Amino acid sequence: MKKFFKIFIWVFVSILFVGTFVYLYMNSRTKEEVYEIVYPTKDNLERSTVITGKIEPRDEIDIKPQISGIISEILVEAGDHVNNGDIIAKIKVIPEEAQLSSAENRVQVAQVSLQEATQNFERTSQLYEKKYESREKYESDKAALERAKLELSQARDQLTIVRDGVSSGNAQGSNTLVRATVTGVVLEVPVKVGSSVIQANTFNDGTTIAKVADMTDLIFKGNVDETEVDLLREGMDVKIAVGAISDSEYPAVIEKIAPMALDNNGTNTFEVKAAMKLDADTKLRAGYSANAYVILESVKDAFVVSESVVGYDGDKAFVYVLKDSLPSQKFDKVEFTPGISDGLNVQIKKGDLSVKTPLRGNVISK
Repeated sequence: MKKFFKIFIWVFVSILFVGTFVYLYMNSRTKEEVYEIVYPTKDNLERSTVITGKIEPRDEIDIKPQISGIISEILVEAGDHVNNGDIIAKIKVIPEEAQLSSAENRVQVAQVSLQEATQNFERTSQLYEKKYESREKYESDKAALERAKLELSQARDQLTIVRDGVSSGNAQGSNTLVRATVTGVVLEVPVKVGSSVIQANTFNDGTTIAKVADMTDLIFKGNVDETEVDLLREGMDVKIAVGAISDSEYPAVIEKIAPMALDNNGTNTFEVKAAMKLDADTKLRAGYSANAYVILESVKDAFVVSESVVGYDGDKAFVYVLKDSLPSQKFDKVEFTPGISDGLNVQIKKGDLSVKTPLRGNVISK
C-alpha cells in the first residue's frame, strides 16, 4: 500500500511538472495576428470646421435720457415692438436748489423790470398824446416794454424747465419724455419706476433706459482658431445651427474676419462675423448659442483611404501593403503624400497605390 502511494505521488509530480512546462512554453510562443484587408476607394471629400459663437442683432441701441431725474412711468417692456419716436418712459425732474433759486430770482427781476417798463411807457404815452414828448421817446419806451414782457416770458419758461423739465412752448418735445431713436424690438429695460437716472455727460455715459434692436437684421459672431483662419474668406457661405432649436440650419455669409487675434485662454483666435439670411417668418432671439459650419476645402472623386489604416511619421504618411498571405500575412510599409482629411478618410494625392492595393486594417484574430 505504501509502495502504491509513493508511485502515485511521483506520477502526480511528474504530470504537474510536464503540465507547467507545456503551459509556459505555449505562452512564450509569439502569437500570430491576422489583419483585416481593406482597399482605397473613390469618394467626395470635404474638410470642415465648426465655429462656436452666438446670435446677435447687428445694431443694438441704448436709449438714454436727455435729462436727469427719477423714472415716473415706463411704457414698454422687453419684447415690445417700438417705432422711431415712440415714448418709452417718462421722467420726473428733481431740480437742483441752486438752479431753482436762480430761475426764481430771474422771474422776480423780470417782473420788476416789466413793472418799471410799463410805468415808463404809460407816462410817455400820456405826454406823447399831449405833444409834450417826442415820437422817438414814445417808440423807445414801447420797445422797452416789449423786451420786458419777453424777458419775463423767458424767465418763467426757464423756471418751468428747471422745476418740471417741461417747456411750456414745447410740451410734446419735452426732455422728460424718453423716446425710441430707432424702430425695432425692446431687448431689455434695466430700470424700474422710481429709479434715478442721469443724462450723458463728459464724466458719465448716462443711464440706459432701454435697449432696442432690429431683430430682422441678425449676425452670427464667433471665434476661429489661428490654424484655420487663413482658410476662411469674406463672402464664404456657412450654415448656422442654433443649439436651442433642434434640427435648425440657417444660411449665412461671412462678412468680416478680424485682422487681429484675441488671446482666448492662451490660444489665439480671430473674431468672425456672418450675416444671416432669414425669412420674414423666422423668429430668433438675441443671445442664442450657435455653431457655424464652414466647408474649408473640398475635392470631388478623391482617391481616399480610411484614417484608421494610416500611420504618420512626422510630416510623412504611410500604410502597410499586403505582399504575401501564406503561410502568414506579410506587409510592406509604403509612404504616400496625403491631401485633405475629414477625420474619417484622408486623400491620397501622390503614391504607388490604387483601388486594388490591399492594405492592412484592424486586427481580427490572434
